[in-house]
Amino acid sequence: MRTIKGPGIFLAQFAGDAAPFNSLDAIAGWVAGLGYKGVQIPSWDQRLFDLSKAAESQDYCDEVLGTLARHGLALTELSTHLQGQLVAVHPAYDAQFDGFADPAVRGNPAARQEWAVAQLKQAAIASRRLGLTAHASFSGALAWPYLYPWPQRPAGLVEDAFDELARRWRPILDVFDENGVDIGFELHPGEDLHDGVTFEMFLDRVGNHPRANILYDPSHFVLQQLDYLAFLDLYHARIKCFHVKDAEFRPNGRSGVYGGYQGWVDRPGRFRSLGDGQVDFAAIFAKMAQYDFPGWAVLEWECALKHPDAGAAEGAPFIDRHIIRVTEKAFDDFAAVGADRALNRRLMGL
Repeated sequence: MRTIKGPGIFLAQFAGDAAPFNSLDAIAGWVAGLGYKGVQIPSWDQRLFDLSKAAESQDYCDEVLGTLARHGLALTELSTHLQGQLVAVHPAYDAQFDGFADPAVRGNPAARQEWAVAQLKQAAIASRRLGLTAHASFSGALAWPYLYPWPQRPAGLVEDAFDELARRWRPILDVFDENGVDIGFELHPGEDLHDGVTFEMFLDRVGNHPRANILYDPSHFVLQQLDYLAFLDLYHARIKCFHVKDAEFRPNGRSGVYGGYQGWVDRPGRFRSLGDGQVDFAAIFAKMAQYDFPGWAVLEWECALKHPDAGAAEGAPFIDRHIIRVTEKAFDDFAAVGADRALNRRLMGL
């Protein structure tokens, strides 16, 4: 068994135009001071990282790693959540997702998708140059507007949507395979891959591609009322990334899973800072140790109530407390009698 690496932190929710959040060097110093040991970098935020340059230049990648190393930090993964979303966009969301893309391709869905695919392929190369073996992303969605079947979906609509999603992702997965990097799809409402069933539908259509894997985030399963511990039993072999994020679900007489179009503060299901929600992280970290998870425990802070500075400060010690230093021996080794085949046969009456 291996001890999980951490604590790490996803920088997307903290990057900004003011110091210390406006450059990789400055934000690295800030998170290191809070006790983090690794950072997950949003590849779209050029205040922190230049994806195109990283795909082309080993010197630039070495510079990025050197900047982190000066603060005692490692790079956990790159993230292409925004670009991955744009690999598959239903027309209903065109205007809302246009802001995720380079200004040159906005208003042109075909060009936007081509740009997103190129970004993912660059991320595969950049990840290899950076010595990474896992990558965090979203799948995008073509079927999401038809989640609840009323009016009844036309026969074959979901199947056709997943066929197309797989067709778009298969060449990307192949490039990740060429570079020795796994994609961890964050299973997330709003994405076609949002639970175990939809992940299996996709996996079947990409031929059980070895690079099609999972970013495990229990908060999204709490909001869906999915058993996030049983999920680990079922899919642990495909889990390559781990977002440590808390959530709570408190239904009432007026609203439940769908939230009644309310803002995050008033929804029955909402994200919380670590320790403020309902996720059983002790059980999760135990299963992660049991199944020999090879990666990082990375804080993703999203809370409608608590200030992000407080969430970040509390996150590092919370994760550190939950990481299990795995044992190298059995607790009852003191009573071991050694291997004796003859004794074994006598004990069985043979």
